Amino acid sequence: MSDRETTNRRPLDGVPAAGGRAPTEGAPPDHERPPRQERGKTVHGEIANAGHRVLAPDDAEVEAYLEAALKAPAPERSPEDRPGGGVPRGEPSASEPDTVIVLDFGSQYAQLIARRVRELHVYSELLPHDTPWAEIERRRPKAIILSGGPSSVYDEGAPRPDPAIWSGRVPVLGICYGLQLMAHELGGEVIPATRREYGPATVTITNEDGLFRGIDRDQPVWMSHGDSIVRPPEGFAATAQTDSTPFAGLADPVRRMFGIQFHPEVVHTPRGREILRNFVVEIAGARPTWTAANFIDSTVAEIRSRVDAHARATGSDGLVICALSGGVDSAVAAALVHRAVGDRLTCIYVDHGLMRKRESELLRATFEQNLGMRLVMVDARERFLARLAGVADPEQKRKIIGDEFIRVFEEEAAKISASGRIDFLTQGTLYPDVIESATAETKAAQKIKTHHNVGGLPADLRFRLIEPLRYLFKDEVRTVGLELGLPEAMVLRQPFPGPGLAIRIIGEVTAERLDTLREADWIVIDEIKAAGLYRSLWQSFAILTPVRSVGVMGDGRTYANVVAVRAVTSEDGMTADWAKLPYDVLGRISSRIVNEVPGVNRVVYDISSKPPATIEWE
Repeated sequence: MSDRETTNRRPLDGVPAAGGRAPTEGAPPDHERPPRQERGKTVHGEIANAGHRVLAPDDAEVEAYLEAALKAPAPERSPEDRPGGGVPRGEPSASEPDTVIVLDFGSQYAQLIARRVRELHVYSELLPHDTPWAEIERRRPKAIILSGGPSSVYDEGAPRPDPAIWSGRVPVLGICYGLQLMAHELGGEVIPATRREYGPATVTITNEDGLFRGIDRDQPVWMSHGDSIVRPPEGFAATAQTDSTPFAGLADPVRRMFGIQFHPEVVHTPRGREILRNFVVEIAGARPTWTAANFIDSTVAEIRSRVDAHARATGSDGLVICALSGGVDSAVAAALVHRAVGDRLTCIYVDHGLMRKRESELLRATFEQNLGMRLVMVDARERFLARLAGVADPEQKRKIIGDEFIRVFEEEAAKISASGRIDFLTQGTLYPDVIESATAETKAAQKIKTHHNVGGLPADLRFRLIEPLRYLFKDEVRTVGLELGLPEAMVLRQPFPGPGLAIRIIGEVTAERLDTLREADWIVIDEIKAAGLYRSLWQSFAILTPVRSVGVMGDGRTYANVVAVRAVTSEDGMTADWAKLPYDVLGRISSRIVNEVPGVNRVVYDISSKPPATIEWE
């Protein structure tokens, strides 16, 4: 599909600015405010980049509850389990996107490389560095990218790919270690650098080959290497250099092999996206057809085909269930499956009473009223509160909530199965979860990711998995959700913990304390959205502390609760910095909480970063 043709489809590379889609009819209001000019920017005036929201699935903890006994094996995925992967070799179809393979040699940026390729509307997969050529070839790649990595190519046991990638059958781009590996494997020489380069540098383009077409001669880039190429392989020519690196770029156009010593995938290389585009689209000829609309069409068709085939083979009705957590991932997964199988899908939402204000109502309005789904909403609030009574330890809270969730879900699934066999369970597994179970680092540690497995259910309630989002990054899930018509209030929400407000109440969880926190949290989000800051923050919320303080309200003294406010910026949730919210925003939050929430007379702001602190308090 041409660039012109993709302009009318939502690309899988982020979400529109806030206010770009009308609220879903029938959904309760979600802090409705007129759009502001600065919405979507950080407090420093920079454009917020939702595309970095990759590693924190909202539903991870809820799906962890479904493990129960932690005895189920990891879900098996066949080589055909990928977009368009069911098409036989040699018979490409419109449903199969062009693919770029990224081989992971241990770089901290490996996922980011795959993400940057997808921003070009081209599908990419991240595979372990030692993936056999047969597995790579089965995916019909248009190009291969070799990531960076911490190793030196001359070290014993240094990671190497299948030698068949050097055959010239597929264009190859080596980045950092990938470039050095290419040079070393093809007869060049790599040695420890006399002057290492870490951080910003300026590269001079000496040969405007296809990789650097349209790029100015001198470019700021990001370097991170301690080795250097001193002699390139035969057939390669230098294309870029720095003051200390004469071969910062190499190319052999005849064999369609290219390499760069710097990292084009990071924001510190401003023209990096154009370099990747030159390789992926111009040199490799990949079609930019990876769009939300195309993904939805092909995924819905694949799900429908799979469920129908199973129903015919087994004589069943092809019934599907999905556990909705209120998170983005399960919501989008359910919407996709519903479009494929209609009323054969039943969504189960366990209302444990620990959600934020109006979220359960929003979920009901969206799925039941507007999307017409079969929704079972289980009011389990009293059950959860009864089990949490007197419990202050945060880990014990999590275990209780998880255990009770399993019990309620089992009961409801059993009721549904009484009227027909359930064949499939829908889960919101994301691509980073799939990657984590397959990368070299995880393989070496023999670590098996289990939070998307289902175990501990009765023997007659074993399901096949439907994971429609298993090849999407987090921001791509949001884009698909908007394309499916889900409201922004649900799709663009910040990550929320599976145990809900229970771990934002320090100490015992009671109905009264939940009401207090809900009202305070509503005000925090309301004011942050009004200031146009919501989309620039990773998370923002209130915490009800166990502290009470003396205050003066009117003519009398008070002894009331202290509420803490937490707002952080982050790229992936692994590290985070406290957000430098404007004083006037903090002032309005504090004033409203003290005046509008009964039982609170003091508000404090948490200015701790992660590490050493965590984002959540419990």
